[in-house]
Order: sequence, then structure tokens, then C-alpha cells
Amino acid sequence: MNGNLNITEIEAKSILRKMNKIDSWFLCVSGMNIYRGCEHACVYCDGRTEKYQVAGEFGEEITVKRNAAELLQEELQKYSNKSGLIMIGGGVGDSYQPAEKDYKLTRQILEIIKAHKLPIHILTKSTLVLRDIDIIKELNAATKVIVSMSFSSVDDELSELLEPGVAPPSARLAALQEFKNAGISCGMYLMPTIPYITDTPQKIEECFQKASQLDLDFIVYTGLTLKEGRQKQFFYKFLERHYPELIDQYDDLYQEGNKWGSPNQDYSESFGHFLLTLSQKYKMPLRLPIDLVSPYLTPKDQVIATLDQIDYLRKIRGQKSSFGYTAYNISKLKEDMYQLRYCLESIKGVGPVTERIILEILNKGNSSYYDKLLRSWSN
Repeated sequence: MNGNLNITEIEAKSILRKMNKIDSWFLCVSGMNIYRGCEHACVYCDGRTEKYQVAGEFGEEITVKRNAAELLQEELQKYSNKSGLIMIGGGVGDSYQPAEKDYKLTRQILEIIKAHKLPIHILTKSTLVLRDIDIIKELNAATKVIVSMSFSSVDDELSELLEPGVAPPSARLAALQEFKNAGISCGMYLMPTIPYITDTPQKIEECFQKASQLDLDFIVYTGLTLKEGRQKQFFYKFLERHYPELIDQYDDLYQEGNKWGSPNQDYSESFGHFLLTLSQKYKMPLRLPIDLVSPYLTPKDQVIATLDQIDYLRKIRGQKSSFGYTAYNISKLKEDMYQLRYCLESIKGVGPVTERIILEILNKGNSSYYDKLLRSWSN
């Protein structure tokens, strides 16, 4: 337990956050932060970034929305968007961080969601999620649940250094195995891998090996972002203590002026090609497969998510793509897809190829081109 921990309880004004468009990484349309700040205190967490407005020292100041369950009960009474998954968890505060042991807010929220039979995606680093496997199994029988865990590697020793408040990767993998054994769809989010520390070919392949052994449904990767300000300053102090020899390489990799804090393009592209090789070797999708949740998506959300994922799967192959641009334009339109199907050519970014993909989704419920990209080993 962190001896400097300070927990503040508040009465929140709202809990359910609706998204402007379906998130193709998690296939969710809404989410919630039950806690602000996170006792896990991972050294790389971009929850430290100023834009998230987490007060005080991240990892030591935890805000608890003590009325979260009551708010959700009220908000779900008028919840109109039944498409897509509700995200339980997020970068601002893990819903299963240690405070949850005492407050049990996440468990209360799962009970409410179960009563409404709404599909969810849980993302956590904590094995405390196993406490709620009873509710999760019941909810999955009624609708759809995905349980995912995030990792920077599957190396317990490295994790102890990078993620001081988190159960070791071996324990997280064991938890995923229990959920898989219970018939729950599960994924691994390599979120993020740490350049020159956890992103070596050996370390990354170990992740794919473990995911394959557990028969996980997908792996999603993102590299470390270092945004200017509090997050980057904190991480550089970590480097100075433990990896001072890497500082010059980080200076080259993360250049000033990038508002997203992304590494340079050469690094990202070369790493993408390596991931494709491992995806094919271990028969592991690099995105959450849309067919796992398509019965719970509106046709419009399915089209948007499919186009967004095609955009990623093409770019990771070094191919040009405007599919993401098209997905964004469709998300801005008020009409549903069955109204739009007769005027697709008028939508910005829709050409003959995109039109065929959209019509196939509307007519058959899936896109063969998307499936070919996602599961290239099966073609």
C-alpha cells in the first residue's frame, strides 16, 4: 500500500461518458471513470498528462466518485444508445485499483449493467476483476462481455520496475485464463510497449506466445507516447535513475513539437511490420475482431468501426489509406446506414471500393476485405 496515498470522496454530477463515434480500439460507444488517479502508478502512464486534470501527484491522489452507482442507475433510465459496448476502465483510473477492494463501486455498477443487459468491455491491470467473475459470467450469458488486460510486457521482473502497484504479468495471464475457461472473450492490450526496454523482438514475441497459449482472441498494440509536461518529465526521471544510457535515444525518438507525444514515424513503421509477422505466425488478430460484438452494433457503428480498423490494418502494412477519413465523415451524419445506402457516393471519401465494403456489411453483416486483412494467415 502506498503510504502517501490520499483518497478524496466526491459527489459526481455524471458518470456515463458518451463518445462522439464508436471507438474502434475497444468497440465501445460510452465509458466511465469511477476513480480519478490510479494507485497502480505505472511510470509510463499518460494519465499524468495535464489534459486529464488529475490533481496532485498521480498515483498518490485518488478521487472516488462515491455516488457512481446511483448516477448510473439514473442515467441508464434514459440511455438511448443501445449499440456498442460500455467501457469499464480507462487511462485516468483503473476501475479495479486497490481502492475498489473497499468501495466495491465497480461491482455495484456491474450489477446495474446486468439488470439492463448491456454489453461491456472491461480493461484492467488488476486481478481483482476475478472477484466479480460471478456477475461477469451471468452478464455474458445474457449479452456480451469482453475482459482485457493491459501489459507492457509479460516479464514479471520488468513489470515490478515499470508497474510498481500492479499484479505481475504472470498473475494477470492466469486471471485471463480463468475468464477464457468461463467462456468469456479475452484480449491482451500491449499498452504501451516501452522503447528499448520491453519492445525487443524477444520480449514482444513472448507476449504473442503467452496470448496464443491462452487462446486469447486478439492482441492490440500501441507504443509509448510521451506528451510534453508532467508525463514526459516524470518518465525521464525514471530513465535517469534506471536507464540513463537510453536518454539520448529517447531524445531522438520523441522530438519536441509532437502534440500526441508519438515516437518518430520510422520507428512506428518498422515495429508495425514486425507485429504483422508475429500476427501471422501465432494466428492472432491485431485488433478486437468486430465479429465478436457485431450483434450488439448498429449497422452504422459496424461500418464506422470496420472502416477505422481497415485504415489501421492497411497503414501497418505501409499502404496508403483514407478509410479512417471516410469513417469520420460517416460518423458526423445523422442518418442511419439504411438511409445512407442509396447515396453513398455523396459522402466524402466514399469511392467504388468503399461503397462495396459498406454494402457488403449492410447485406451480409461483415466485410470479406476486412476479414482478409485481420486474419491474413487464413487466406
